[in-house]
Amino acid sequence: QVQLVESGGGLVQPGGSLGLSCAASGRIFSINAMGWYRQAPGKQRELVATITSRGITNYADSVKGRFTISRDDSKKTVYLQMNSLKPEDTAVYSCNGEINLLGYWGQGTRVTVSS
Repeated sequence: QVQLVESGGGLVQPGGSLGLSCAASGRIFSINAMGWYRQAPGKQRELVATITSRGITNYADSVKGRFTISRDDSKKTVYLQMNSLKPEDTAVYSCNGEINLLGYWGQGTRVTVSS
């Protein structure tokens, strides 16, 4: 059974940095696009960033220039480096991956940006 497990969330002050990881495990034959999404309290889930199997990235306008998505296929892991964090970045961050031609979600990790 395929699983995605996020780690790295926590509390950070405005202007600070935080790195998230999402590791895939199980019987994996192929990993295509992977991405990070977030859901703030009282809001709908929104796309943060995606990365294709060829390394092509896409970002939400709100995080461009501040967040960086990357992947290490040897570790079956996707990363999200978040810099210059703002209070409005506070949310539960979840990763999504197309694995074995099916979509999977992680359980989410909470990021709180507050002084």
